[in-house]
Amino acid sequence: MGEILGLHYAVPWPNRELASARPFRRSPIHHLLEEKGALFGSKMGWERPNVFAPPGVEPELEYTWSKPSWLAWTDREQRATREAVAIFDQTSFGKLLVIGRDAASVLERLCTAEVTVDIGRAMYTGMLNERGGYEADVTITRTAHDTFMLVTSAASPARDKAWIEAHVGDDEHVVVVDVSNAWAVFGVMGPRSRQLLGRVTRADLSDEAFPFSTSQEIDLGYSTVRATRITYVGELGWELYVPVEFAVGVYEDLMAAGEDLGLVDAGYYTINSLRLDKGYRAFGTDLTPDRTPVEAGLRFTCKLGTDIDFVGRTAVEAAISDGPRRRLVSFRLDDDDVMLWGGELVLRDDVAVGQVTSAAWSTTLGTCVGLASVWHDDGAIVTPKWLQENRFAINAGGRIATMFPQMRGLFDPDNDRVRPKG
Repeated sequence: MGEILGLHYAVPWPNRELASARPFRRSPIHHLLEEKGALFGSKMGWERPNVFAPPGVEPELEYTWSKPSWLAWTDREQRATREAVAIFDQTSFGKLLVIGRDAASVLERLCTAEVTVDIGRAMYTGMLNERGGYEADVTITRTAHDTFMLVTSAASPARDKAWIEAHVGDDEHVVVVDVSNAWAVFGVMGPRSRQLLGRVTRADLSDEAFPFSTSQEIDLGYSTVRATRITYVGELGWELYVPVEFAVGVYEDLMAAGEDLGLVDAGYYTINSLRLDKGYRAFGTDLTPDRTPVEAGLRFTCKLGTDIDFVGRTAVEAAISDGPRRRLVSFRLDDDDVMLWGGELVLRDDVAVGQVTSAAWSTTLGTCVGLASVWHDDGAIVTPKWLQENRFAINAGGRIATMFPQMRGLFDPDNDRVRPKG
């Protein structure tokens, strides 16, 4: 608290990290990542590797509005993820088990996507308020007839648990358990991820046996882990949910098996860049309680083709009928010298028509990319045609840079890399 008070009038640097009470919550492999030069950040008390310094370089965070010194470090991680394979320690993920006789019906009432699916299916879904705005943005895996595993951001498990419990009726049997500390999570991502995992498991990882958006328990070395084929970086990959007592062994097995595959450790700065290449949204910045799936470009996550009601459905249908006056769009800059951090103003003919919600440096595209909320300056519906026919710019600290907005993601919009055959 003393540190926060002292920073009240300090320069609000991008990526500001607090120094007090650290390290606090640590992944089982924290010490191994520290030895490898991890520059840690903190989220909900969790120490998370943001980026890895090269050998012999001190991992220090530089505060600047321009391009930071660690940009070259994340370049290496981004290239490895796109061209080979990377491992991300995502242990800080929030993990909730929703269990009970009425678990399916309660989640069906709360979630935009259908959750009454086959055991082993994973669903990307939102949870909305009555206004149609986002209260949660999660992945839910059905692990048994009456059990669902909900995965959320590091900052959200207490919030999401409270939201679900507040909507359980007096006559409904549902228990929500926070098991965030029980499992480590390793994201194994990249075009060689299937090859890497195939060296340490007997499980069939082919597209036919292990399709995208499915989850299975598999052997990995001496351990049994839950593997979910999903991605937040836009590449072929699996998230591995590992009991904490096996985490160090699993990590060591993966690193040893990937020595000749170009395997690298990668951090959250790289995740942020790669997810913005794809236009993947994040709760709290891009998705908020006052932004609907229609405005967010996530209408496809809503089960509107069914007769299943869910909280916020009426508001979503009204937003579809009215058309989006605001729209979340992906964008890239035309100037690779400009650095963006989020919060910058979007201009059309020098008139403010939006604001950047998230931004990062993209090694893939060689410039800054991001998501921005834009609105039509005369109140009309935001359409792809309007985006194409007008010139847009971003004010980056007084420097005006041309931006190119579009409705679809910038990189691999057809998901050919996410779902390759093999």
